[in-house]
Amino acid sequence: MPTIMTGRLDALKDRLPEEAKDLKLNLGGIFNSEVLSPEQVWGVVLTSALFLKDKELAEAASVDAEASEVSVGMISDAKAAASLMGMNTIYYRFRHLIEKPSYGQKPARLRMQRMMRPATSKVDFELLSTAAAVLSGCQMCIQSHEASVLKEGLTEEHVHEVARIAAVIHGVSIALQIDI
Repeated sequence: MPTIMTGRLDALKDRLPEEAKDLKLNLGGIFNSEVLSPEQVWGVVLTSALFLKDKELAEAASVDAEASEVSVGMISDAKAAASLMGMNTIYYRFRHLIEKPSYGQKPARLRMQRMMRPATSKVDFELLSTAAAVLSGCQMCIQSHEASVLKEGLTEEHVHEVARIAAVIHGVSIALQIDI
């Protein structure tokens, strides 16, 4: 990937209120990851914006990702991860919160084949899924995807970076809605 193009994200960043100055700086630094590739960062950004249902932020991330020559597979996996995790985080958080072992013994009967056959790689899809799990606060999902990332040979630093970037995108999404 030759260049990181952030024109649309920069335009959104410029709209953030003064009270969100820290978020402006944090958003400007999301591509300074020491462990994630730029393509993985774009995937996490796009997954996060889509999972948050922030159409404006997702569109900006999508346009900039395409301009940065992010693969069609990564963009597709971001969409798939956001969608599937929208289902999974609700269901598995329910199973965790109800605290009854009997629910854990029931089959989920939720189709999740895309997780097993991503357009990019298993580890990249797990990173994207981790971002959505973090944003939802689903403990079971976070633990499951973190374990998968580590099993695929990445480190806790990779997981930490995903959580950090997802948190920045969440904060930016909120700050863009501040209109008082």
